[in-house]
Amino acid sequence: MTPDMNHTPSVNRLAAPLVESLVAHAEELRLTISRLDNGVRIVDAGIQTTGGIEAGRRIAEICLGGLGRVALVPAASQAAWPWELSVSTAQPVLACLGSQYAGWSLSHGEGKGSFFALGSGPGRALAGKEELFEELAYRDRADSACLVLETDKTPPLPLLDKIAAQCDVPPDRLTLILTPTTSLAGGVQVVARVLEVALHKAHFLGFPLAHIVDGMGTAPLCPPSPDFLTAMGRTNDAILFGGRVQLFVTGEEASAEDLARRMPSEASRDYGQPFAQVFKEAGHDFYKIDPLLFAPAQIIVTCLATGRSFRAGHLNADLLERSFS
Repeated sequence: MTPDMNHTPSVNRLAAPLVESLVAHAEELRLTISRLDNGVRIVDAGIQTTGGIEAGRRIAEICLGGLGRVALVPAASQAAWPWELSVSTAQPVLACLGSQYAGWSLSHGEGKGSFFALGSGPGRALAGKEELFEELAYRDRADSACLVLETDKTPPLPLLDKIAAQCDVPPDRLTLILTPTTSLAGGVQVVARVLEVALHKAHFLGFPLAHIVDGMGTAPLCPPSPDFLTAMGRTNDAILFGGRVQLFVTGEEASAEDLARRMPSEASRDYGQPFAQVFKEAGHDFYKIDPLLFAPAQIIVTCLATGRSFRAGHLNADLLERSFS
């Protein structure tokens, strides 16, 4: 069973005003806006400009297709890292998997001059290039598109022309937001994927997506690093060791309890050291890492049929400190 998304909102239409607001406030957000020769609009959120935390927060809401809210909130008083990102959405499957998930593989060329990045954001739902959209039974239609790329360089023009064509919009109606992992904005928009990581794990475990009704999550704001591997490790560790998610689900109580038990990152054989070290030991190959690792640290699954909630996992302040420091 898959979610009935035939009458769901357009993530690109909902995100469009957020994109225009980001562009309108580019100067105060320390962003740079440019138009390439083919008309594609580029928002630089940290390559040749500074960007910042508020820019990353807004970009995270764009990634959610205008269906979610991302806020910077104080952490618990005893927490060593005092600020967290809070993410919530009334449409968790569509917002997280149909828009925010970085699932569109984009590449051009070979060798030293090649380009590769994973596209996230509402534009994915226009192109529908991933098998996931068949499961979701969702395909968007809109007259503008936006994608967010975790990259430190501008994509080549031929690739941008291809993206626009696959999204079925003119190039001048396509906006790409570029967020390097090493930047403040890049770190924020990745950590804000804490709820999406839980949705992806639930999908990987075979839990019926149609049973996930609502959800919210928090994860600590990680400090950036000029070193890519360190920065990438910290954004992952914020979720693996500091992420907390609550899902509200329909269906049988036993299924909710089983999901909670199998969800947390500690259920993985690779759990136990900062992600940068895990990545190094895997030969810098994501596909050699146990996929069960990619999950929040702590989960609560509430069964709507009975009102019972099931908890699993724990926050790991020691591993978080090793990573962030």
